[in-house]
Amino acid sequence: MSEHASPAVPTSKPGKTRRPPSKPAGIRNLGEGASAEAKRLAAAILEVLAGMRTPAAAAQVLKLSLPRYYQLEVRALHGMLAACEPRPLGRLKTSASALAALQRECEQWRRECTRQQALVRATQRAIGLAAPPAKTDGSKRRKRPMVRALKAVNGLREDAEPVIAAADSAEVRS
Repeated sequence: MSEHASPAVPTSKPGKTRRPPSKPAGIRNLGEGASAEAKRLAAAILEVLAGMRTPAAAAQVLKLSLPRYYQLEVRALHGMLAACEPRPLGRLKTSASALAALQRECEQWRRECTRQQALVRATQRAIGLAAPPAKTDGSKRRKRPMVRALKAVNGLREDAEPVIAAADSAEVRS
């Protein structure tokens, strides 16, 4: 008989070797970003929950009192339950994104209002209606500045009025 090199792991197909199973992606980077103290605490709590260690032994290893260990265990279980809650589908709405959406909507309605006002003005002009008077908020209206030519006309009228008034009175007498 000839000797064949046996594969590392037996497979159903001859000539192919199977990779040993690797850890899932979530397990590979489980402690990433956590402090060493947090990892030690989590490992001790999991050992107690798995039955590998007593709570008193875990508290002693962690250099904690037994009541403090139980507080941390309850906190860890609350965190685990919160992590097991189903997550909502889609984007999460934050107050900042809601504010941005409302600001966009407000700006859109302002543009629509301006557009409608322009259409009303154009329609009024087309049918010959006078534009409505400008709204006043109850404060005094500012006096419009006079153009130099109008000032000159008013000055001439003032000079001419006594002459015209005298001529009118002379005509009345006769």
